[in-house]
Amino acid sequence: MSIEIANESGVAVPEASIVSVARFALDKMSVSQLAELSIVLVELDVMADLHERWMDLPGPTDVMSFPMDEYDSARRPDSAGSGPALLGDIVLCPAFARDQARKAGHSLLNELHLLTVHGVLHLLGYDHAEPEEEREMFGLQNRILADYREALEEADRVAAQRSADARLLGAVGLDEPESPQGGPAAAN
Repeated sequence: MSIEIANESGVAVPEASIVSVARFALDKMSVSQLAELSIVLVELDVMADLHERWMDLPGPTDVMSFPMDEYDSARRPDSAGSGPALLGDIVLCPAFARDQARKAGHSLLNELHLLTVHGVLHLLGYDHAEPEEEREMFGLQNRILADYREALEEADRVAAQRSADARLLGAVGLDEPESPQGGPAAAN
């Protein structure tokens, strides 16, 4: 899966983390590994221009999705037979998202993760114009984000355990077998 990211926003954000959550969402949605996605982070004035030009709405917004014409948005990725596709572009505005994050009581990175997953779902044909669509899309968005956080916690747990194991092995030494109690085994 090819995910390109360009940060033109002037805000330092962990780009690898944004790519990671996008990849996780696409994998959860069973999107082909041949799919391509572009993520662009922009300044407020650029987002305001895009918002007015494409949505006919004034001022900036948090996220916009631009599906590619080649992608059949009527065929959802969770249906059988989904193949390679040029998914399109997700445009994020970190400066706008920062204010939303503060109001929501979480970090800018958590807000950017939410907006990235939201953008991915829009590219895959989900919408929230009607109450039923909104329930489906936001429920899916929340499940993907919860699963992503759980996967991160598990990866951190495994890394911490490996680090502890490495320290223990370094303390015991490579020449001495370890006893079940944690110290060197007694020779018989």
